[in-house]
Amino acid sequence: MEKKSVNRDELARTLENELQVNRFRDYCPNGLQVEGRTEIRHLVSGVTASLALLERALELGADAVLVHHGYFWRGEDMRLIGHKYKRLAVLLKNDISLFAYHLPLDSHPELGNNAQLARLLNFTPAGRFGDDDIGWLGQVTDTALRTVGDLQNHIAAVLGRTPLLIGDPEQALGQIAWCSGAAHSMLDRAVAAGASVYLSGEISEPTVHLARETGVAYLACGHHATERYGVQALGNWIAQQFGITHQFIDIDNPV
Repeated sequence: MEKKSVNRDELARTLENELQVNRFRDYCPNGLQVEGRTEIRHLVSGVTASLALLERALELGADAVLVHHGYFWRGEDMRLIGHKYKRLAVLLKNDISLFAYHLPLDSHPELGNNAQLARLLNFTPAGRFGDDDIGWLGQVTDTALRTVGDLQNHIAAVLGRTPLLIGDPEQALGQIAWCSGAAHSMLDRAVAAGASVYLSGEISEPTVHLARETGVAYLACGHHATERYGVQALGNWIAQQFGITHQFIDIDNPV
């Protein structure tokens, strides 16, 4: 039985509408970044379009690759040399398309990274904050989780990575704010939104002082660890919509 397929450009239009791509002021182009073969039967997804992911996709016979972190970031060197050439050569020589969605995938109310984190960690969303409403607010659904330390252990068990905690592990949980990836700079907006705990992927030196001085506990849960789930959900949604094959490849990243 012949596999079902979706036209490359139809898929691009569908995702543009579903993810409301034009609503965001982003650091990179969202959508089809590298044009490959017209018909897509086999889709491979991953967090970042690294060489390791692309080579694995090639081994699996992928027609297209879907990622959260693609290419052509604002301010980067535009020359196609070194590692950038090697990555693009795999796609271009083998006629493989690359689709990438950054902030639109963080934000989507069901398929996005923050929505999927809420589902996995049993958070009940109650609002948004920050530019483009990218940050999320809510409460912990599990009443057995009473303290920040309880939440730290819960996140470690679910994500497979122990978060770095800045704050008192005995502090009672109140309103929680979260935003996946490198959103440590949004701690001040989480504080202004009334959060008592904020979790994201990364941390920087000023984050420590702001968390201590405001009393809002900060949990750095890992950039990769917090962004593995949106692209999986989106890939599965595409497979369901069009009847094509989808495989998620997790290229380990300790950051």
